[in-house]
Amino acid sequence: MQRIIGDGARLDRRAVLGGLGAGLVASLVAGCASTGPFGMGAEPGPRIPDYYRQIYGQTVDNGFVIPAVDLTQVPEQFWRTEVADPTGEVPGTIVVATGLRYLYLVREGGRAIRYGVGIGRDGFTWAGDGYVGRKAPWPTWTPPRQMLARQPETRQWAAGMPGGLDNPLGARGLYIFSQGRDTIYRIHGTPESWSIGQAVSSGCVRLINQDVIDLYARVPRGSRIVVRA
Repeated sequence: MQRIIGDGARLDRRAVLGGLGAGLVASLVAGCASTGPFGMGAEPGPRIPDYYRQIYGQTVDNGFVIPAVDLTQVPEQFWRTEVADPTGEVPGTIVVATGLRYLYLVREGGRAIRYGVGIGRDGFTWAGDGYVGRKAPWPTWTPPRQMLARQPETRQWAAGMPGGLDNPLGARGLYIFSQGRDTIYRIHGTPESWSIGQAVSSGCVRLINQDVIDLYARVPRGSRIVVRA
């Protein structure tokens, strides 16, 4: 079952989608981690509709038990839903509106699935065009050199942190490529449900684990990605 609601005001296409960049901005100097504590979630309270209790409930994926999301930590506008497409892009396109903290997956018939996201904090924002060049379940996280220098506590993972519940990349990774090259930007999951709707990451776009699993299953490699302020 897909809950369908209206999306309110449409995006200003000139502000959100206008003006292609020269490529993804190379301002990312850290690797998708944030500084807050991991929030593992809890069973939603009785005020949460059954539909959302189901899609954000505890699930088992590739042997990992993903806890239920505590939706009291996530504003309702960032819960996954289907809306009228505000982007005008062709079906199959992923559009990230960083200012609104939304990711849209454009569908047929003028519709889109809207997911809440967390984005890069000040100094780590980015925009541009790309495509899904690689997909990975429970991906390995490797801190870049700049993060290793800035945050010594990450050095234990210099050779890579295996996928798992505490991994900053969460349950799925969509690797953003541009002109045949890995940009080092990612759309990925997170166990930090409290961070959705906030600018706390080191540049990547993060979704609740249950949401990134849903998105991952819907988009093939090669899907276009548009990221706008």
